[in-house]
Amino acid sequence: MTWTFTHDVDVFLAAAGPSLAARPVEHTVALTVTERLRRSGAHHYGDDDPVLGWWRGADGAVAGTLVRTPPHTALLNAVPPEAVGTLADALGAGPDLDAVDADRDTAALLAGRLPGYRTEREHRLYRLGSPRPPSPAPEGRARAATRADRALLVAWVRGFADATGQSKSSAEWLVDEGTERGSLTLWESGGAPVALAGRSLMMAGTVRVTLVYTPPELRGRGYAAAVTDAAGRAAGESGAAEVVLFADLTNPTSNGVYLRIGYEPVADRLLLRRNP
Repeated sequence: MTWTFTHDVDVFLAAAGPSLAARPVEHTVALTVTERLRRSGAHHYGDDDPVLGWWRGADGAVAGTLVRTPPHTALLNAVPPEAVGTLADALGAGPDLDAVDADRDTAALLAGRLPGYRTEREHRLYRLGSPRPPSPAPEGRARAATRADRALLVAWVRGFADATGQSKSSAEWLVDEGTERGSLTLWESGGAPVALAGRSLMMAGTVRVTLVYTPPELRGRGYAAAVTDAAGRAAGESGAAEVVLFADLTNPTSNGVYLRIGYEPVADRLLLRRNP
């Protein structure tokens, strides 16, 4: 029973890819991140090499993974309790390890082994059950974003990054790539865009709704629910067997919206960050 680490995404996927694909709902982020590394190269997310790891249990099967793309958060999936101690030793050896994202139980075990870390954020993974359109529905309609929307989209993606504490450095790339894939959905009201939702690459039949954003001055009118519903339906129409999304548990409004339009809770995850 041991952890193995590599900087090579092809080596990682050869070993751990089937394990991730077997549970694509829970592993949605790890699947899309490693696919982006495979397509765009090891330094897509930053200048430092990625660190990719997997744990094999006594039966030799992969039973846990780590995906770390500095400077972004280290992502843990399905790590069994017996693997946490040795993983904490390996993670703790890196002075530049700023944050770890893990399911609630794993995060609790890690917090006991990594002194000086605190819970910064709790978020919930949802999957779409039976879609239910917003009621009452706001005025307007959904449409795919186009290149003509680029300036607005970049501004909104940056606004989303500010609101969620993420980096704004990739906003233009996200807009260009998403527009090319047709994966950015706008809700229009009165002939003008009022809300945005994006969709991830489809991996193992699963698509994640991302980048749900309404400008502050337009909130409270049902636009976020409408554009999220539209993006989820578009994912289904593109062939996705599962549609998922994450919500910050400190935001009861967004969690309530997702429940009302048909999303069902799957699991909670915690972001642990080192104290400054």
